[in-house]
Amino acid sequence: MTTAIIVAAGKSERMGGKADKAFLSLGPKPVLAYSLMTLDQHAGVDDIVLVVRREQQLAAQGLVQMFGCRKVRKIVPGGTTRLASVRNGLAACDPDETRVVLVHDGARPCVTHQIVEDCIASARKNGSGVAATKLVDSVKRVDKGCIVSASLDRDKIWTVQTPQAFRFDLLRRAVAAVDDKDPRVTDDASAVELLGEPVRLVQSLTPNPKVTVPEDLVTAARLLGVSV
Repeated sequence: MTTAIIVAAGKSERMGGKADKAFLSLGPKPVLAYSLMTLDQHAGVDDIVLVVRREQQLAAQGLVQMFGCRKVRKIVPGGTTRLASVRNGLAACDPDETRVVLVHDGARPCVTHQIVEDCIASARKNGSGVAATKLVDSVKRVDKGCIVSASLDRDKIWTVQTPQAFRFDLLRRAVAAVDDKDPRVTDDASAVELLGEPVRLVQSLTPNPKVTVPEDLVTAARLLGVSV
């Protein structure tokens, strides 16, 4: 069985004000609804665990009911860090039935069925499958101020996104083994890397931006073909 964990428990500090970006309107639906519906409708996803801020659990339940998302197994509160939120999501998975777990940011509404399928397939075959994109721009390293220290080989650099899929036992061991405040842990893949396990990237061929600042809502709306 494949369980999807949708993480939408962030503080949304860069959105300004006190708005929870997961519940902001993006055309006719909240931001969170797009990825939730994509995963709910995907044949390769059996269960969904939704991780939200504690004060948004009731709103999340209403969203699930409003859009008819029948695969949502549990809605659980997030932790003080993203990694803690993922840990809470893993604890809500069925430990006897779950073989693959796919973690996705609720703030990435443009996720496609294809990248979900590709990540799950890679995790089943290789143990991991992480959505990523090759860089096409030149890359510079800056050690201080705005002065370039070195040019990096862009052919060896990828930007990593979600979804990120792993064997359930692998991700559970990785998340349990690392400190939530370790600066090296920027995503689920980095936790697995610190465990010494290989992480396989899956090339994402369509735009899959994360809504972080208000301007990102306009970009996401354009990609989804809705108005804001």
